[in-house]
Amino acid sequence: MTDLPRFPLAVLPTPLVGAPRLERALGCGPLLVKRDDLIGFGAAGNKTRPLEYLLGAARAQGADVLVTGGGPGSNFCPAAALAARAAGLDCELVVWGDPAGAPNLALAVAAGATLRPTGGTDRAAVDELVAKRAAALAGEGRQPYAVPRGGSTDLGAVGFARAAAELAEQLRALAARPAAIVLPVGSGGSVAGLLAGLAPVLPEVPVVGVSVSRPLGEVGRHVLDLAGGCARLLGGPAPRPGQLRLVDGRGAGFGTASPQERDRARLALHTEGYLLDTTYGAEAFAVAADLALERPDGPVVWWHTGGQIPAAASLLATSLTAGPIAAGAPTGEEGP
Repeated sequence: MTDLPRFPLAVLPTPLVGAPRLERALGCGPLLVKRDDLIGFGAAGNKTRPLEYLLGAARAQGADVLVTGGGPGSNFCPAAALAARAAGLDCELVVWGDPAGAPNLALAVAAGATLRPTGGTDRAAVDELVAKRAAALAGEGRQPYAVPRGGSTDLGAVGFARAAAELAEQLRALAARPAAIVLPVGSGGSVAGLLAGLAPVLPEVPVVGVSVSRPLGEVGRHVLDLAGGCARLLGGPAPRPGQLRLVDGRGAGFGTASPQERDRARLALHTEGYLLDTTYGAEAFAVAADLALERPDGPVVWWHTGGQIPAAASLLATSLTAGPIAAGAPTGEEGP
């Protein structure tokens, strides 16, 4: 990884911490939380990791504009806009759906990005339109660097391969062998990089990916293809397909958390102060909590991917009107 151009954005390593108040409230086994919500770059969360390598490559190639895309609730779009600004590049975002009133896209615009709405609701068309927009800019004499949704390329996945090495070192310091590592799956790059990075150090630890937008068969093939490409790029061993376990977290649809997921997210907020969005965070945490309730041999590592604070607005609105979780509910002890 040291041979690849990298534009530093994150404050690393992010902490790996226990969650005792949350464990008591749930009545579950040990939870360890990897806090990429504290990654230190804007409110970009785990998206900062792939962007370090994507922006590094863009600058090494002499690019002057980053072209990528997503939807109204995308965490990657504002993160990309902020990273491009920090790296001295312009940013153009191809966006599906209605951008009006979308707080994440408003943040991207505030960071200097130009929005290019598709006029439709087809998420799958965005990557093709990103490539077309980059070609048009090149025809105008610009130097574009095109990135698919979520930064999910072999190179972007390197950011999470680096995170895997970071996690392995923290686990060694705690003398902890996790029962599973749980994180959400959207475009797939984070889980793919984690698999590639764990292959040489913790190949036996299950990685539980909670799919929030794609059918399991489709996302499984995509993640394993990316993981293999990332491993080849790094010259490391290929990940074992059996290490990946997928859970369908789509529920009522992309960006819509179930009542149970909202309840779990409120519990995380009220006990440990964790702020979870209803697109990725609430879904993945609910699965991590279920696994910890089974009291496996070893702690469950839940990867708090963070993301834009506006993305948690719907959960906050619900929490403010819902009041306490329940009278006398075990939300933890007073004080530190």
